[in-house]
Amino acid sequence: MRIMGLDFGSKTVGVAVSDALLVTAQGVETIPRKSPGKLRQTLARVEELIREYQVESIVLGFPKNMNNTQGERCVKTLEFKEMLERRSGLEIVLWDERLTTVAAERTLMESGVRREARKDYVDKIAAALILQSYLDAQTFEKEQDDGSEL
Repeated sequence: MRIMGLDFGSKTVGVAVSDALLVTAQGVETIPRKSPGKLRQTLARVEELIREYQVESIVLGFPKNMNNTQGERCVKTLEFKEMLERRSGLEIVLWDERLTTVAAERTLMESGVRREARKDYVDKIAAALILQSYLDAQTFEKEQDDGSEL
């Protein structure tokens, strides 16, 4: 079983996939979007990746505002979630993505990636950070339920 992480944006969708043991997340690709209102090609590519990586569920970054309110980006993300659920038939979990793009940018800067090249990687890394956060939370929850300590 693998889990896919998605960072849905107006121009791109970052994609990450977990390892088979659900321990780590790896960035896979950034899907360019032709038009903010058209999602058919984006959804088709996500479906191809679902089949290729044998994904059984999806974690979708939910871009709440810093004050925990939901803005226009949340509305667009919910619309994307509904379309993806209908097409894929998979469970899609919304996951708080606040500051993941900032963290991805920082990671790229610290790695010495030039400013011009960062845009090619930032969404894929943000998707990996979203998915890794989810995987870590699931591991922590399981350990708490099992009564074991970290």
